[in-house]
Amino acid sequence: MMPVECDIRLFDELGRLLDGPACVVPQAVLAELDSLAAGSGEEAVAADVGSDLADEHCQTREATESYADDAVFELAQADDVTHVVTNDGPLRTRLLDAGIPVISLRGRNKLAITQP
Repeated sequence: MMPVECDIRLFDELGRLLDGPACVVPQAVLAELDSLAAGSGEEAVAADVGSDLADEHCQTREATESYADDAVFELAQADDVTHVVTNDGPLRTRLLDAGIPVISLRGRNKLAITQP
C-alpha cells in the first residue's frame, strides 16, 4: 500500500537497496489486501494497487498462519528470505527481535534497511 499512501516507487527503491530482489508475499497478505480493496476511500485504492503490484512482481506463498502479520513472520523465517518490507510498527519490532532485517520507509519516500 506504500506506493499510494507514501508516493513511493516501491520496486525501484527495493532495486536500489538490494541486488535483484525476488519478492515473496504470503497468500494471507493478498487476502487482506483484497478485503481492504473491496471498501472505499484512499485505503481501498492503496490496497487495490498493492494487490496488483504484488501479483505483478511477487511470488505468492502459502503459510500455515492465516493472519497476515503472522504469515509474514512465518515466511520471514524461511532460508531464502533475507529481508521483510513493512511499515507496521509491531510487526517490525517482532521481526527485528527475531533477527530478521526490515526494510521500511525513511523520510518522505525512500526506503532503508534496519538490521537487528
